[in-house]
Amino acid sequence: MTGPGDPPEGTPDGASGGGEDEYRSVVFDESFVRAARLQEFSADERLGDQHSPAVKPRHRWLLRAAGGSRQAILLVLLIVLAFGTAVYMGVRHPYKTPDTVPAQPLRSAAVPLAPSGAVPGATPEDLFTHSPAKNFRIGAAGISLPTVARSEHFSDGQIVSALTLAKDYLVRSSLDPATLTGGSVRPVRLLLDTGQLDQFDRSMTHPDDNGRYAATGWLVRFDPRQIRLADRDVRVNGTLAATELSADALDVTADYTFVYAVRPTDQALKNGPADHGVGKVTPGAASLFTVRREMHFRINRDDLADHRLEVLQSNLQAGPLACSSQPADTLRPLLAGQRAGDGRPASTDPYARGRANASLCGELAATAEPAPAHPIR
Repeated sequence: MTGPGDPPEGTPDGASGGGEDEYRSVVFDESFVRAARLQEFSADERLGDQHSPAVKPRHRWLLRAAGGSRQAILLVLLIVLAFGTAVYMGVRHPYKTPDTVPAQPLRSAAVPLAPSGAVPGATPEDLFTHSPAKNFRIGAAGISLPTVARSEHFSDGQIVSALTLAKDYLVRSSLDPATLTGGSVRPVRLLLDTGQLDQFDRSMTHPDDNGRYAATGWLVRFDPRQIRLADRDVRVNGTLAATELSADALDVTADYTFVYAVRPTDQALKNGPADHGVGKVTPGAASLFTVRREMHFRINRDDLADHRLEVLQSNLQAGPLACSSQPADTLRPLLAGQRAGDGRPASTDPYARGRANASLCGELAATAEPAPAHPIR
């Protein structure tokens, strides 16, 4: 049996034996080298089983998920920041939003003007030629826009738009033949602020001369059963102006006189005119009827965008009318040959309770010179 230091196949031939050979520990024969098994341990094996790696392995999908999560969180933070900034600017911005003023109800008043004598009758041409309206313009041409300048909060273009809107209302409510003769009132209604539509509708269906629901406060309308136009060319004269009411609204005032040539319908000639005048109507003759309308409109920025307006005040003076006539629904002019009569509004007792009688009556100045000498045909 070989010793611990002997090669597996014994001592090689020619080699000296015993521990006296100082190179025995480092010199190996070929059989020893072939029999030797070399094994190199890894770093983990050298450190032992109790070692935990300093960096844990991470799969690629985990890396992608982590990167995507960071981007999503960043996006959410940006959205929250933008939303918070928008809310802050909306609450704390230095420009104060004008307060929205609700539409005010219309206040109207009507004063009948009674003639001092019989109503003159003639052809429309002769009547206009001999009347104060002979130099008035015809129709919408008589409602001209004034020269304007910008105000503190409104440009000159916005003011012109407001004046044009008021002109449109005057044309539709005072000059449109359909409106004048009891036709559709929809063109007038379309120009009103939506907050006034209920009042307007009630004024058309249930008119009352109480200062709020008179149809004649909104428009000029004749009783189609009694009156027809003798000339569609209405003579017009007056003024239109605009001033700044607030940072959000304009006040537009209109003061216009409209002169109409009218005559009785066949029904009125047959059954007699249903008015409060006295005297017989002159057959075939036309007469002049004069209406002065003083109106206040309020037009805010929303109204300009929607092409609407508010009618705040309407003061109407019209004649020839009988003093006892209260034009709440339609106007019933005294016709050629008629007189106002002696009727006057009932007296008012300031000590009596209940509804006050605010009726007034004025005297109509001469609307025409003496009638022409040639007969009416």
